[in-house]
Order: sequence, then C-alpha cells, then structure tokens
Amino acid sequence: MRSQGPGSVKERRRALVTGGAVRVGRAIALALARAGFDVGIGYRRSAAAARQTVRAIEAVGARAVALRADLRDPLAARRLVAAAARRLGGLDLLVNNAAVFVRTPLERVTPATWEHILGVNLRAVFFCAQAAAAAMGRGGRIVNIADAGAGRGWPAHIPYTVSKAGVVALTRGLAAALRPRGIAVNCVAPGPVLRPAGLPVARWRRLTRGRAGTPEDVAAAVVFFATCPASVTGQVLAVGDGPGA
Repeated sequence: MRSQGPGSVKERRRALVTGGAVRVGRAIALALARAGFDVGIGYRRSAAAARQTVRAIEAVGARAVALRADLRDPLAARRLVAAAARRLGGLDLLVNNAAVFVRTPLERVTPATWEHILGVNLRAVFFCAQAAAAAMGRGGRIVNIADAGAGRGWPAHIPYTVSKAGVVALTRGLAAALRPRGIAVNCVAPGPVLRPAGLPVARWRRLTRGRAGTPEDVAAAVVFFATCPASVTGQVLAVGDGPGA
C-alpha cells in the first residue's frame, strides 16, 4: 500500500538513508523517524552501528531495517533501493548521504582514487536516485547531501569537491527530469559539522572559527525537504557555512 503522501499522518512514510548508521546519517535517520517515517539504514562497514541505529529508531516508535551495500559497485545502488522498498513496503523518500572524504593532495591523486571518490560520492547518488524514482512511481522526495566544498577550491581535496559540485548539478538535473512525475529533488549543503577522523582538534577549531553546525541542523534541513510541498524542487539549502558563504 502506498502512503497518503508527504503531508499525511494516517500512514507512516518510508525512507532510505544511505550512510545512515553513523554521524550525520544517523542524525538524519532519527529525525525522519520522529517526523513519521519508517527508515532503511544503508551501510557498508558499520554493521554494529547500523544495528544500534535501528534500535534507536525503534525506541521512538518507528520501524527500521539495516541494509548493507557497497556503493563502490555501480549495481549496488539499485539493489539497495530495491531491498529498501521491499523490506519497507514501498519508498517515499531517498536521502543520498553516503560519501567518502579522503585527503588527496594533487600529486597523490591516482585514477583509482578518483574513481573511488567520484564513484561513491556522485555516481552512486545518480543510480540510487534513478532506482528510487522508479520505485516511487508518481510522487516522492529525493534529498541529496552536498558540501560547502561544492562552491570552493580545496587544494587537498580536489576529487571530493568535484564530486560534491557534481551533486549540486545532479540535483538540479534530476529536479527538472522528475518534476512532471511529482518527485521533488533538493539538496542540503552543510558547512563544517563534525570533525573528520584524524584531523587535530586545534586545526578543526581554526578551520571552523566557531561556526560549526551540528548533525541535528543538517537533519532538520532534510526533514524540511522531506515534508515540504512538491513545488519546492531543485533547491540547494546551505546549513551553516555553506557554498558561497
């Protein structure tokens, strides 16, 4: 049975959050559960964390399932979406959150590194969205997670910033393509939110200059796009120190 649409309170809606086991993805999944969604948690290596996130979602009265997928495989995105729709009984929302963030100084970028980062951060976003649109039929929401780096040049993270700029462009292209089917596609572009693993605390504080947001800030923006009218589409919402800020 399909849901009554994003504004309905009669039936819980169904969401898939890629990279939903930890960090920002976990915050998004929990916020969606509180907003009336049952949630599929996509993960690759964080099996224990995914199970913990499932239990946390169930504690707020929502249904949750953990779904393993290696999005480095171009076909894994389609299989993940299909599994989520099957396990949840349909799909109303996709949140493309999974990403890799690797320091890549110019001279160290290899073809394999480039393919890895662009594959997870951009290619998988497209194929997850393509599969989700087919599963949704008519009506639904797709929210992509970009980054402040989409509008800037980070010399030690060129493949990453290229991938996130691609996510912004992809969001607008998908929005135009899916508008006739009532599927809204929007993008959240956070600034600094969580300190990357391995980055010294002192350097993190210098970089953020006290302007770091929180995972909950990003989650609130996702919930907005998940529940707002379908006429709101093709938008990029900066959270904190976002693109162009």
